[in-house]
Amino acid sequence: MDNMDSNRIVLLGAGGQLASDLEIAIPEENLTPLKETDLDICDFMKTRNILEDLKPDVIINTAAFVRVDDCEDQVEKAFQINAHAVRNIALICEDLDCSLVQISTDYVFDGEKREPYLEEDLPNPVNVYGASKLVGEYFALNYCQKSVVIRSSGLYGAAGSLGKGGNFVETMIKMAEAGKPIRVVDDQILTPTYTVDLADAILNLIGKGVFGTFHLTNQGSCSWYEFAKEILSRKNMKADLTPIPTSHYPTPARRPRYSVLENKRLVDVGVGLLSTWQDALRRYLIS
Repeated sequence: MDNMDSNRIVLLGAGGQLASDLEIAIPEENLTPLKETDLDICDFMKTRNILEDLKPDVIINTAAFVRVDDCEDQVEKAFQINAHAVRNIALICEDLDCSLVQISTDYVFDGEKREPYLEEDLPNPVNVYGASKLVGEYFALNYCQKSVVIRSSGLYGAAGSLGKGGNFVETMIKMAEAGKPIRVVDDQILTPTYTVDLADAILNLIGKGVFGTFHLTNQGSCSWYEFAKEILSRKNMKADLTPIPTSHYPTPARRPRYSVLENKRLVDVGVGLLSTWQDALRRYLIS
């Protein structure tokens, strides 16, 4: 991590799936992790006061309302956390002359492209979650000159997702162990991304001192069904696993059918590509 040794980093959303791996990767003496119980990022004045006292060089914001289907019913909450709070944090970062790393999502795209999305491709979210995260991106980039927006996809890690009660890998294993029939959509294509790999890449990116929007995922792509099949295969588990079309699994929020992200700018700035999603899954399962 070039230039990372002396950076004072505040991590918002501590304890979450990605944040937990960032906490491991960042030297303890450089890090102030703040959980939702420590700081309500929607409270502008309290957030400003706390961050001014901490005087960080970098703020990494992993805090988000991530329950995609719930966002459809709780639109105001989604925009409050995923957009308005980001604007406040960006304004504070600009005043403190510190960098902002804002974590975003592949769901800012509509999935109609059918080949990997580049950072400069036009977003067009098809659900409230994606729309709220996109507005958060705009606020970060437009209100803080030293901002980095990182879009990723299909996250899984040891901590699970606090907002979702686990991760996809563990859900598949538990269902197979219970002997339950498993039905998984095979027409939504993504790149599953291991949060250990993502955390390391984020810190390498911070060390480069570059700004703007970056796509950051493991390499390759698969459907959710193919991901499930690989999980069970690597665990040597037999299961009643069947692919289904999205139309057979209706959800309140639409999902993009294809949301693979090309990590073009990562290569441009000299940060190496992450491993394949298959290799990342292998390492997760033996960790």
